[in-house]
Amino acid sequence: MRYLLKPFQWIYCIYAMIVFVAIMLIIFPFTIIASFFGRIKGGNAIIRLCRFWADVWFFLIFIRFKKIFIIPHDKSKPYIFVSNHISNLDAAVIVKAFRQPFRPLGKVEMSKVPVFGFIYKNAIVTVDRSNAADRTKSVRVLKSVISKGISVMVFPEGTFNMTNRPVKEFYDGAFRVAIETQTPVKPVLFLDSYDRLNYHHVFTLNPGRCRVVYLEEIPVTGLTTNDTSILKEKVWNIMFEKLHEYKVSWIKP
Repeated sequence: MRYLLKPFQWIYCIYAMIVFVAIMLIIFPFTIIASFFGRIKGGNAIIRLCRFWADVWFFLIFIRFKKIFIIPHDKSKPYIFVSNHISNLDAAVIVKAFRQPFRPLGKVEMSKVPVFGFIYKNAIVTVDRSNAADRTKSVRVLKSVISKGISVMVFPEGTFNMTNRPVKEFYDGAFRVAIETQTPVKPVLFLDSYDRLNYHHVFTLNPGRCRVVYLEEIPVTGLTTNDTSILKEKVWNIMFEKLHEYKVSWIKP
């Protein structure tokens, strides 16, 4: 039966790709205009355009998006958002999940993609993890963004979690920035993006639910950089346990 449905899966994926590109081309002229308004005002406008892009795309490809709040979320204050990373769909989930001014941290390589790359580099803070000087520069930019009251969003795993564990080990960066700027950390779980589109192949995309869970913020008041590892471990444990609690599908015995 699974093999009989394969052609329909391919048709759906091709349809989704066409719609994705079509919406991108529609918003592209507006992102060019927004880019002239600077990294803050222009960047905020481009994030809103990307949010429109994701909203329309999810609606047209029948993905039902839902946010779950453990406690009420205060959108008026900046956070260091940290999320698990398990799918290429996470890029679209990000702009749907965070309905406030924010900047994601993302790989610089994606900025080289024609058209998409222009939108990407104007909407996020890029980093080349293989280059120490570039990593230092990206940290400076993140701190500058936070100082203007804008949240940042980081995948502390750095890249896809291709293990069978809820999350893999975290890098220090997000937690060091949180402490140095005294900005609370807020974990946000992506529960279903792996089920909608896993990292093995683009033709695994399928319709269905897509949930994100906002956990309680973790204050960093009074912490110093010597506490970076402690904060990182605390956040890792919380996310590990909660992903187990929600029984996400990529966890295997």
